[in-house]
Amino acid sequence: MSTKASKMPGLRLRDGIWHIDKRIKTLPGGRLRESTGTSDLREAEQYLTKRLEEIRQASVYGVRPKRTFEQAAVFYLDYNRDKKSILDDAMHLEQIMPFIGNLSLDQVHTGTLQSFIKARQAKGIKSKSINNALGVVRHLLNQAASEWLDEHGLTWLQIAPKIKLLKIRDAAEAYPLDFIEQKRLLMALPAHLERMALYKVNTGVREQDVCGLKWDWEVEVPEFDTFVFIVPGNVVKNEEDRLIVHNSVAKSVIEENRQNRPGDHTDHCASHRGSDCDCARTFVFTYKGTRIGKMNNTGWKRAWRAAGLPVCPQCKRGVHNLKHTFGRRLRAAGVPYETRQVLLGHKNGDITTHYSAAELEELIAGAERVCGQSVHKTPTLTLLKRKMG
Repeated sequence: MSTKASKMPGLRLRDGIWHIDKRIKTLPGGRLRESTGTSDLREAEQYLTKRLEEIRQASVYGVRPKRTFEQAAVFYLDYNRDKKSILDDAMHLEQIMPFIGNLSLDQVHTGTLQSFIKARQAKGIKSKSINNALGVVRHLLNQAASEWLDEHGLTWLQIAPKIKLLKIRDAAEAYPLDFIEQKRLLMALPAHLERMALYKVNTGVREQDVCGLKWDWEVEVPEFDTFVFIVPGNVVKNEEDRLIVHNSVAKSVIEENRQNRPGDHTDHCASHRGSDCDCARTFVFTYKGTRIGKMNNTGWKRAWRAAGLPVCPQCKRGVHNLKHTFGRRLRAAGVPYETRQVLLGHKNGDITTHYSAAELEELIAGAERVCGQSVHKTPTLTLLKRKMG
């Protein structure tokens, strides 16, 4: 490693790039160590001068150093790296970077975001999708003003500006299916998607929960001669444990898959290659013995069209319609609101994985009403608790 002293103390040349290594008492550790990012000596000296003045302003007057939105975005992705939707956040930040990336953090507000909004609208992007990106910016700015502290103990922003979201006027509407449409769709789907769709429309679970459903999450309920699944909150969108109750149709789908469940991991299972298991021994819904990543694929889209279902921009065409269908049928069947909330897995502070027999009986009966059958058992005390470990 070559080292060369510069005319300005505190700069060292390493591998062709000037780096700062300078004693500064006001900093934690007493030193400033960072790269200037340039091989040009004059630029490196200008950068060091700027950083020294920023440190003086911060330590003496409490003035926050100027940071660009791009710098904040990089920090945000690392700071929130364990967030389940961090890849989506990264995608939104990448979309917005050409418009505000070079702005200082305190220059980002609703006004400076207008160029991004108008550009996305010109491409026909829906307001909800634009709001998703604006929501990431708002979250970033809120964290910068409340959680991110620099070496002087100052937050990156003094106050987070209000980011106003767009009013949703162009969202496509859900398309709940009637039973005739459901039959046409199921007949047009490949066998593995047909089973998943039938299960989804009778349980109201989200696509990710169907695709990721594991046998280990099954909990037997012998008092009612049935079983439930409890999906752990760390893999659920609303981060609450998700109780899946089965009516007779959903139960028959699971029993059919149970008959085909291998006794051990298959030869092509990823666990044999040192990765997490992806085979039918672990997952309830698979295709050719391997976990299915998503339902809303070309097979689904082809079947939707073949079933004669609407393809206009005003109607949603994805698998989430099955959840809306389940919810609509519960309401039409007169299932109470609180029961519908639990069956649909909506976030509610009162929802737990502990239920009395009377509560569980009400849930099973409610789910059964959408397939025209009734359930009644003698009440006993039932306690459901997700398997741990």
